[in-house]
Amino acid sequence: MRVLVVEDRKVLADSIAEGLRRFSMAVDVAYDGARALENISVNAYDVIVLDRDLPLVHGDDVCRAVVSRGDGGRVLMLTASAEVPEKIEGLGLGADDYLTKPFAFAELIARVQALARRAPRALPPVLELSGVRLDLPRHQATRDGMLLSLSLKEYAVLEVLMRAEGTVVSSEELLEKAWDEHADPFTNAVRVAVMTLRKKLGEPGLIETVPGVGYRFRT
Repeated sequence: MRVLVVEDRKVLADSIAEGLRRFSMAVDVAYDGARALENISVNAYDVIVLDRDLPLVHGDDVCRAVVSRGDGGRVLMLTASAEVPEKIEGLGLGADDYLTKPFAFAELIARVQALARRAPRALPPVLELSGVRLDLPRHQATRDGMLLSLSLKEYAVLEVLMRAEGTVVSSEELLEKAWDEHADPFTNAVRVAVMTLRKKLGEPGLIETVPGVGYRFRT
């Protein structure tokens, strides 16, 4: 899952992003509305966590831009106001959900995951293929009932490969979906993550390398 966090309070934005990354989400951060518009113009996000009161470009205008793109990204709008009319106004702009500050982080996680499941490219809460089971809400992976101890990136790579359901995923696509915008496109991080993931999945092997193309999860 790829998420954009848009919040002008840097400490809060970074805290939200770090918490989401603990659930193996690829997270980009924008501290103002103008930067958010740049991000959504070049990246496809499953969920945008959007503060409404932003500098440079108001959160309402960012929300309108997300909706007008029509690429399925869901908007969770954050606001300090608990007034019903303001919530109605935000939802009327096209936001999919509304969360009032201060909020419990567990609720934020649950809402982000729920919005991802409502996207046109819906993200189901549990994935199962070839004896491997990914329980996304619990952030657990098992093979044949045995718990796998995966790093955050290994988990994210496994999720992307399983969602592809046997089709080939390129290294570039893995880098885009499992790492954030600061990832070095020339890094060998994808190859290393796939290598260590293979070892932890055990035998028989489930991740096939397609030379010159990418990787495929055997189904």
